[in-house]
Amino acid sequence: MFKKILIANRGEIALRIVRTCKEMGIKTVAVYSTADRESLHVRFADEAVCIGPPASSDSYLSIPKIMAAVEITNADAVHPGYGFLAENADFAEVCAEYGIKFIGPTPDQIRKMGDKITAKDTMTKAGVPVVPGSGGLLKDLDSGLEIAKGIGYPVILKATAGGGGRGMRVVWEPEEFENQWTLASTEAKAAFGNDGIYVEKFIEEPRHIEIQIAGDQFGSVCHLSERDCSIQRRHQKLVEESPSPFMTDELRKEMGEAAKLAAEAIKYEGVGTVEFLVDKHRKFYFMEMNTRIQVEHTVTEEVIDHDLIKEQIKIAAGEKITGLDYFPAMHAIECRINAEDPFNNFRPSPGKIHGFHSPKGHGVRVDTHVYAGYSIPPHYDSMIAKLICRAQTREECITKMERALDEFIVEGVKTTIPFHQKLMRNEDFRNGNFHTGFLESWDFSE
Repeated sequence: MFKKILIANRGEIALRIVRTCKEMGIKTVAVYSTADRESLHVRFADEAVCIGPPASSDSYLSIPKIMAAVEITNADAVHPGYGFLAENADFAEVCAEYGIKFIGPTPDQIRKMGDKITAKDTMTKAGVPVVPGSGGLLKDLDSGLEIAKGIGYPVILKATAGGGGRGMRVVWEPEEFENQWTLASTEAKAAFGNDGIYVEKFIEEPRHIEIQIAGDQFGSVCHLSERDCSIQRRHQKLVEESPSPFMTDELRKEMGEAAKLAAEAIKYEGVGTVEFLVDKHRKFYFMEMNTRIQVEHTVTEEVIDHDLIKEQIKIAAGEKITGLDYFPAMHAIECRINAEDPFNNFRPSPGKIHGFHSPKGHGVRVDTHVYAGYSIPPHYDSMIAKLICRAQTREECITKMERALDEFIVEGVKTTIPFHQKLMRNEDFRNGNFHTGFLESWDFSE
């Protein structure tokens, strides 16, 4: 087992990792930018190293600075959390070259799943259902038009190196294709330095359902059931839950087996997630694989009573997984609490928190790195907390979430708490009648 882990991240996920490491008897090193000097992950880690100014490119995305911190603290492993360098194959490769264990998959596995075209081709060969599409990068506009005509409109243009909804455009009819092509490729070039575009059939009113998987260094893979992440805005998740109210026992088994096939196809090592789109007829299609821990891993932890960060660390240290598939015994819902104004187009609301009270009680969990007096910097993601509730049934879970949201007090900045309060009272949500476009048709400001 590792003696000291450097956490190459910030905020709530860095603090989350610190806590598990302490319980495992592992020393921790926090890295931080000057903007995060007062963050709780810095305070509670055994050691802390400042790696630069607020800009991510000069701190959390700087491989040389992070490796320098590894060297001066004698850490023997790096946990990348999510975001930043978590799915950066070059970073994983540098760690390997210097004899530092990257807690995650191998560089080759990251590369295979990081490029969406390669990932889709790998899944097709493995027998995992994929969305009909180009099967590769579009060579030019004419070939794109021809393929779109063949699979039928609407279609969606996607950046091969994309993520977070960037470089994606829905095309409803041929006349729109050229303009949307230009917009998607330009955005992809600016965001990822790669303007490669492919086209797929656009699945209308889909559910976004993902399967949590784990694989060890000995070839064993298991799945840890599903999470429904369909409540999202501009492809950014706001609420996640497990189990999905849309799922049947048969579909859960089929999707679980498909996710295991996906992981086995690349001999996946670590904890990861296979994401699917599921249409209204419950036909599912592979979308992408996230080769890291996810924000919403806490939902799965609550329904299977298992520490996924601990599982990650044990796998990286060479321990075997149980090989058993897990199915949710309870229901859990997570609300992402962002420092944003939901009634002003979710505009970011950085600033100083004057008052902070997190809800408590049976089956209520809050993961956060903030506190009263903490100043939210404007340089990073706006998520400041995750509120997770667990209960025997979905109805009980929603009721508990309503109560917890009422108790959650954040003064000094705007947050998404009022949005979540309205969502929990929405009849369609309570009845499980929603899809990824749900928020586009619901005016929650009324």
